Amino acid sequence: MPRTPGPSSPSAARRGPDPGVRSVLTGAFRHSPVRTLAVCLFSVASAGAALALPAVLGHTLDLVLGARPGLHGALVLCAVLLSAEVLLDALVALTGGVTTARSTAWLRRRGIDHLLSLAPHRVADRFTPGDLVTRLTGNAADAGTAPTAAATGLAAVITPVGALIALALTDIWLAAVFLAGLPLLTRLLRRFARGSSDSVRRYQRVQADLATRLVEALGGARTIAAAGTAGRERARVLAPLPELGAQGRQMWQIYGRAVVSSSILVPLLTTAVLAVGGIRLAYGSLSVGELLAASRYAALTAGLGGVVGQLNALVRSRAAAHRTGELLTLPTPAQGSRPLPADGPGRLELRAVTVLRGGTPALRDVDLVVPGGTTVAVVGHSGAGKSLLAAVAGRLTDPDSGQVLLDGIPLDEADPAQLRREIGYAFERPALFGATVGAAIGFGPYEPPDRAIEAAARAAGADSFVRLLPGGYAAPLTDAPLSGGEVQRLGLARAFAHAGRLLVLDDATSSLDSVTELHVRRALVHDVRTGSRLLIAHRVSSAARADLVAWLENGRLRAVAPHDRLWADADYRAVFAHTDDEDTRTAS
Repeated sequence: MPRTPGPSSPSAARRGPDPGVRSVLTGAFRHSPVRTLAVCLFSVASAGAALALPAVLGHTLDLVLGARPGLHGALVLCAVLLSAEVLLDALVALTGGVTTARSTAWLRRRGIDHLLSLAPHRVADRFTPGDLVTRLTGNAADAGTAPTAAATGLAAVITPVGALIALALTDIWLAAVFLAGLPLLTRLLRRFARGSSDSVRRYQRVQADLATRLVEALGGARTIAAAGTAGRERARVLAPLPELGAQGRQMWQIYGRAVVSSSILVPLLTTAVLAVGGIRLAYGSLSVGELLAASRYAALTAGLGGVVGQLNALVRSRAAAHRTGELLTLPTPAQGSRPLPADGPGRLELRAVTVLRGGTPALRDVDLVVPGGTTVAVVGHSGAGKSLLAAVAGRLTDPDSGQVLLDGIPLDEADPAQLRREIGYAFERPALFGATVGAAIGFGPYEPPDRAIEAAARAAGADSFVRLLPGGYAAPLTDAPLSGGEVQRLGLARAFAHAGRLLVLDDATSSLDSVTELHVRRALVHDVRTGSRLLIAHRVSSAARADLVAWLENGRLRAVAPHDRLWADADYRAVFAHTDDEDTRTAS
């Protein structure tokens, strides 16, 4: 069954933001401090203009009704305040949009950079591909709104609070009428924040589950089509939809109840203020202008209900920051800075290496030396730990205990940039990157010259079919009709083009025919300039042509010896029981 990330416990949510949430939110603020400050200043200035305008309008109305001097200046001030409010609101929208976009982009870049710095198994143990996509897209976008939401949220609070103070300065009795209903409004906001936070978190979890199922189905689309199970798979992918709908409805019901309640309560309070203001006007305690100002301030004070929207944005940002922070707080491997010895032969050494998977040793106390300039084939039954050993050899993952050295330097102490230049990898199912076929071969820590790319393609047996493509090496990669074997040869060519002092081939010739595989093996010895070679072998012919064979069994190194010496052992021959007769005759 697909893994589904579990929600955080309610008790954990009540303890406050975890370090991941704080890291995401503070990082988003620090990434655009000037823009965030500008949004805050513009929104506060707009709130100031909105607070000043009712008093000026009321004073202007009194001047008109009383035919008193100073009317021209008051009208000009009204126009200035109106224009300033419109201009400042436009600046808030523009600057806020840019800030949100930059914060979101920064969060996504940081998330991707952190993801690529982690050992693949540590990511796979915690997150499914669909969940990762959700965290780096939708959740990062929601978390990226935090700086703008917080900056404008300050003005959203200042406006009603300032209006209430101005209302009290206009007439204390009117302020008292409004304050009578304020506890109900405050209780409404508190209830909304608590309920909305839990609902948003559950919604985002189900959303990630749906994305995970979809990515799994897309990855196995051919198998689903061949099995004729499209309907059943569609039902499985869409199974979380009812829960997603329920959580979405609950989320909007909470928001809707808050809005409806505030929409009922706020007009009642405003009407009460106007009713009392009318009585005060009738008794001469208020002028017409002051009543106009009071009505405007009552409306602005009622804008406290609008804080619900800002609070909703902050709640969504915090919930999304929690999910993004769970990814960003995964510990990265320690990075060293020691340079590898110049002109090292590529001697690889594993000392008592143990690797755990799910709490169980997948490699146990492995001691292995790959002398510089030699080829060592790693063989064993499925699940013996061959690919894991290949990952440890080039520091795609770290051992839980033990040490891996290249030319005498522990990999966890070596400069990681140099390691990536000096250790080349080719995989059974390589992923190709680049706009063109040539760029896919050149993809790596540095870009080789064209002649090196073509030489690597010849060594991998890829040059012949690449030249038949429209455009040859300049053919768009997305338009190139490549078979599985051709993709594997391009992956080999990429590894050959960047071959350093160690080349690791993780079953990288499994899709090649015997003739092509023999050509690649010969080229690997005679044409590819590299120090040592570690290859994961499933074919007996591959093991036979290696200088040494490392025989893995249940995560332990059973023997290291030349192939012809090991061939006398029946258990060793059983490792290649699936190999065809031609390969077996070649090996024996």
